Amino acid sequence: MVNQRGHHHLQSSRHRKSQFFSITLYVILIFALSIFSFMLYSKDVLEEDENNMPLLRVEKPSINKLLDGQLWQTPSSLGLRQCVKRTSKYRATPVSEHYMTVKTNGGLNQMRTGIADMVAVAHIMNATLVIPQLDKSSFWQDSSTFSNIFDESHFIKSLEKDVRIVKEIPKELESLPRARKHFTSWAGLGYYEEMTVLWKEYQVIHVAKSDSRLANNDLPLDIQRLRCRALYHALRFSPSIESLGKKLVERLRSRAQRYIALHLRYEKDMLSFTGCTYGLTVAESEELRIMREKTSHWKVKNIDPTEQREAGLCPLTPKEVGIFLKALGYPPSTLIYLAAGEIYGGETHLSELTSRFPNIVSKEMLASTEELKDFSNHASAALDYIVSIESDIFVPSYSGNMARALEGHRRFLGHRKTITPDRKSLVQLFDKLEVGELEESSLSLPVLQLHRKRFGGPRRRGRGPPGIKGRVRLRLEESFYQNPFPECICNS
Repeated sequence: MVNQRGHHHLQSSRHRKSQFFSITLYVILIFALSIFSFMLYSKDVLEEDENNMPLLRVEKPSINKLLDGQLWQTPSSLGLRQCVKRTSKYRATPVSEHYMTVKTNGGLNQMRTGIADMVAVAHIMNATLVIPQLDKSSFWQDSSTFSNIFDESHFIKSLEKDVRIVKEIPKELESLPRARKHFTSWAGLGYYEEMTVLWKEYQVIHVAKSDSRLANNDLPLDIQRLRCRALYHALRFSPSIESLGKKLVERLRSRAQRYIALHLRYEKDMLSFTGCTYGLTVAESEELRIMREKTSHWKVKNIDPTEQREAGLCPLTPKEVGIFLKALGYPPSTLIYLAAGEIYGGETHLSELTSRFPNIVSKEMLASTEELKDFSNHASAALDYIVSIESDIFVPSYSGNMARALEGHRRFLGHRKTITPDRKSLVQLFDKLEVGELEESSLSLPVLQLHRKRFGGPRRRGRGPPGIKGRVRLRLEESFYQNPFPECICNS
């Protein structure tokens, strides 16, 4: 009997040891796999060029995991955070009696980034900056002043250690002749240091255009950080815009825990400018051609729409956006905020998206007519910007000024999830769907493969295509405001 008990005790002991060993081995294995996955992700996510990366095999378990738990997951910031502090070498601009007036150009975000550039230029040239004039004459025909859209007092106060800003030019200088300049696009520090020679003859310089006046790269660290302080901290929207924007976000959150902000760039002017007519009727295509022909400042008149689309230069259509989001794994019930102007073709084209994702809302559906009565054009775009910045996911159908500005801002705020469609590759898949070579149910795998590095994770700013030099290269470099890493996003 004793021997039998001893035998049972020995067996039980061995069983417990075996159990303990198995659990320990399992924990070690899981830990090792986690470390390996993190290292692999860290290596991948900081690659400089996300558009030309070889595709990794995405196994079904990975897809299932993504669809189950990672649809809304924010990319890891890898310990990176915003950094805009002045370095020890920074010298504040002394009070200057030289003045710079600025006329901005373009839509809201083109003007915002242009104003941030002008703050930096005024600092470099030791000029007092007069509050910029907003664009009133372009497609938007908007009469808004700076103080209608932005918090003017905050703008002046928050930049007082960087550049002196005044609301108006002194009366005694209004009648003086001004140096009227179109500063060179993507100009560097040396260019603006040379421009200070203008102060010998003039006390006032008028800048006729503000967009893309500074280089994306090779500027002093303090100048780059000043651009970030100007855009992300100083250029705050007016209190009335901020207030309504926050209300819209709250109303969205009351409908669903999470939402996607979709910048659907499918307005008449965009389609006409790009020459993109895929999916449109013959009459609609002709209307866009005539509009392009009559718009004097649009230089390219004859555009091959097929070549444009195949090169990835066209906005995704509402139908293509619906197919894309479904392939990524988002269910039909997903709440989507539509950040867009008037969709060309109206409900006829929009229904190709809403048939797949019926839970789509816009600011016109979230706010009353009374609330929106003072918000048109630039102010309306500002509301869309606020809602998009606060969204769980931002998806642009085209890489325009708003898309680039939002991507950069979301990176700055902690790499909030931004999904940038690979339009050139997607078009090939969509065409296969069209001719029956591919089923829509089989689209998830190739779409996830294409976009595994296009979720807004940390990476250095692209320097432009290899082998191209001169001013053409400067134009093709990734915008500083699209990705302010590494100057304004760092480890310390």
